[in-house]
Amino acid sequence: MKIRDVPQSGKINTMVSFKTRYGQFRRRYVVPRDPHTLLQITRREAMGRARFLWRTPTDSQRAAWNAAADGTRTQPRLNQSGALSGYLLFVKINCNRALVGQPVVLDPPDTPQFAPNPIRQLVITNTDGDIALKLRVSGKPAQFVVVLGTKPRSAGVSYVDHFTILSVLPEAVRGLSDITELYVGKYGVPPAGARVFIQTFQLIDGWEDLTKQVSAIVPAA
Repeated sequence: MKIRDVPQSGKINTMVSFKTRYGQFRRRYVVPRDPHTLLQITRREAMGRARFLWRTPTDSQRAAWNAAADGTRTQPRLNQSGALSGYLLFVKINCNRALVGQPVVLDPPDTPQFAPNPIRQLVITNTDGDIALKLRVSGKPAQFVVVLGTKPRSAGVSYVDHFTILSVLPEAVRGLSDITELYVGKYGVPPAGARVFIQTFQLIDGWEDLTKQVSAIVPAA
């Protein structure tokens, strides 16, 4: 239900508060469905391993992580963000590295300079019911580009706030990267008339840049 209150987000007792573009809402907490996908399990194991390994670095290495985290902020929530500690940066970097198969690091990698995100457009085609989703890529991607998706939405929807990691961007062929298998494997074939939202972010040595969002409507056959 919609409420009149100060901006808030999170669980309090049996209720969950959250903000949408329509205002502040509150609903009863429901235990989320946990499908235990391979990606979920891999991410959880990576996070647990990174937390455990924080005891491994030397004091000088921990100091280096704290210095690397100086000025780095958490992801904004209710338009607010906080300073990222060396520990949180260590976990974040190593979880991101695990996502793309890179080994754990005990020293913070150098902060990279990201070029603009190369994803320009989501292109959806419908050939006699055979639907394909491709991302138009312009320029050379960073070391890795991570693709995130969400379930198909109504064509009139313009805002989505929850995305799930699908995989790393497949190599582009003639400027187009085919993500059909990634998306359909997670959400099924999107119906004609639905809007599909995709987010991407670049990843270099565990560091990530800001996400970029694109969307398109599935055309009729």
